[in-house]
Amino acid sequence: MEHGNGTSVAEFVLLGLSQAWPVQLILFLLFILFYLLVLPGNVLIILTIQGDPSLGCPMYFLLANLAFLDICYSSITPPKMLANLLYEHKTISYMGCMAQLFFLHFLGAAEMFLLVAMAYDRFIAICKPLHYMSLVSRRVCYALVGTAWTGGFLHATILVGLTIHLPFCGPNVLDNFFCDVHQVIRLACTNTYTVELVTFANNGLTKEMMGKAAYTCITHIIVIFVMFCPAIYLYTRPFRTFPMDKVIAVFHTVIFPLLNPMIYTFRNKEIINSIKKLLEFTICKLK
Repeated sequence: MEHGNGTSVAEFVLLGLSQAWPVQLILFLLFILFYLLVLPGNVLIILTIQGDPSLGCPMYFLLANLAFLDICYSSITPPKMLANLLYEHKTISYMGCMAQLFFLHFLGAAEMFLLVAMAYDRFIAICKPLHYMSLVSRRVCYALVGTAWTGGFLHATILVGLTIHLPFCGPNVLDNFFCDVHQVIRLACTNTYTVELVTFANNGLTKEMMGKAAYTCITHIIVIFVMFCPAIYLYTRPFRTFPMDKVIAVFHTVIFPLLNPMIYTFRNKEIINSIKKLLEFTICKLK
């Protein structure tokens, strides 16, 4: 089967997190438990913000969008990872790999741009409180969210557009649990220096913009740290494999995204009180 420019590789083999069955089973149970505990919490944050008129200010609108983005982002690689933890033969199709690359960088970059928008919101609220409602109106919020999604789409389109035209004609083993762009590019049967350079610059520019969002408040600094330090480690360095890559990738693609909205929530009494009211109302309805 051929794809793109002379590609004959129909699928990629994923070595996964471990080759030992007991370890794979333990990891499967741990990740399932994590999702059952944390994923509903993010859904609850969205429902609470959407259902409580008192949480109608721009900050909560952006937080709801962050929670939605994180749910989508953390749903890209884990389904395949969990399935592969139960099977000996771990593979992903060529097009499935390209789709995974696209959505991983699409949603990841969109979240980065959204965090910039949230930093702008907090900056205006702190430094120009009297002009807050005019500078951060509902229309401005829609524009900021739309820009975040558009920026993520363009970032992913450039990245995957460069990758999908590379010829893959032999090696197809990825020492990871998902299609990492660095490892995929290294399997191409051609000189990839230009592609690596553009990819590095593309990712580096996106991360540089995130640094400007870190100074507005302690919550933002925490989220920037837990989300973008792993991203910087994975995508703004030479295209080589290091022992800690898999561990960092698990936290970056699976764990941290679901925790980000909760970091904001735990530091916000208004959302916590609204969640309690929603839960109490739901319990009363069920009785």
